[in-house]
Amino acid sequence: MAPSIETAQPVVIFGGFLSADRIYFALRETLAALTGQPVSVVQTRSLDWLPSVSQYGWATLLRKLDRAVRDAAQISPTGKVTLIGHSAGGVLARLYLSPRPFYGEAFRGYQRVSHLITLGSPHHNRGGLTRGGYMSQWIEQHYPGAAFAPLVTYTAVAGQSLRGDRRGAPRERMAYRTYRSISGRGDEWGDGLVPASAALLRGAQHITLDGVAHFAMFGELWYGSETIVPLWWAASQEQDEHTTSHPPIESAAA
Repeated sequence: MAPSIETAQPVVIFGGFLSADRIYFALRETLAALTGQPVSVVQTRSLDWLPSVSQYGWATLLRKLDRAVRDAAQISPTGKVTLIGHSAGGVLARLYLSPRPFYGEAFRGYQRVSHLITLGSPHHNRGGLTRGGYMSQWIEQHYPGAAFAPLVTYTAVAGQSLRGDRRGAPRERMAYRTYRSISGRGDEWGDGLVPASAALLRGAQHITLDGVAHFAMFGELWYGSETIVPLWWAASQEQDEHTTSHPPIESAAA
């Protein structure tokens, strides 16, 4: 299938908290084959995320993101890129779009990003400092929802693979604790780490994927699985629909 006008441009992947860029290499290859476009991953190490409990740490990561986006935009026929942020990377990418100075530097990402797709990003996080709550709360306060729409198209993807249960199996109990720390409710559906309600962003196109986990360690299928990527990618291009739900994975495979 030939790419649309919007998809005929490079794609940049920005990983999540404590992630190293190599974790997303398989996703990079899947997207490159799917879109026929150059796909790059922001160069990060796990240690790069440790200072992200402070705004100084955010600025360091934003500079890495900015270099990757600028490099990709230089070879883009549109002069812009599609930016994909997984987990905390999707939250921080919202700040990158801003024209306002942050730690002495105005990134103005909205000038080089036409579409931001977030995967399991805790946009609404009531957690404390060490659980990413400060980042989510600060960004939502200063740049609420899809703050730079329609200059930038926003798509928020949420997985629904596990419901939290404080009396359930070990994985359900763990999900209950993490969901509750993020949203205040433990007994809801999510991707094993982030509740779906926290991953959906006001003003964005919403995509929910049944059976999809936050990362490989949380389930058999995650946002970057080869069979899952085409689902959210294709749905993210359906701009005439504000909300898209996908049937259970078993049905999709049939």
